[in-house]
Amino acid sequence: MSFTDFFSTDAGKTILTFLISMVPIFECRAAIPTGVACGLPAAVVFVVSALGNILPVPFIILFIRKIFDWLRRKNAKLEKFVARMEARAEGKAKKIRNYSAIGLILFVGVPLPGTGAWTGAFIAAMLGLKMRHALPAISLGVIIACVLVMFLSLGAKAAIQLL
Repeated sequence: MSFTDFFSTDAGKTILTFLISMVPIFECRAAIPTGVACGLPAAVVFVVSALGNILPVPFIILFIRKIFDWLRRKNAKLEKFVARMEARAEGKAKKIRNYSAIGLILFVGVPLPGTGAWTGAFIAAMLGLKMRHALPAISLGVIIACVLVMFLSLGAKAAIQLL
């Protein structure tokens, strides 16, 4: 079976949906429409997208500061990159700092560019939030985002079928 043949199977489509949901920026905003367009059952798309989107969160919270420290030591260009990333996170963190867990849930739950599980985990790490507080809030935000994107995706698919 070739690589392209594999991704034409239901298992391949499911794995593709899962992998897309793990990619920063894409997350469930791209994974759910992809899974729906591939013809996977909505429940499978929802669960696979949510799990794939949540999977990187603990690793980001635990390791992003260590990774940034390592990048800073590598060279000046990476130091500038890290400083830019931290400045962007700090700008978004102000909103979350004011509203605590509810702010983090809403930040992750609104499926707009620049929000999502990756950014929420990054901000939680920058704010020094404990895993036991950040992970449930981010997970709930991911579920909310998945519900919103699922409704939009199923609505879009139904509209296309009517044309």
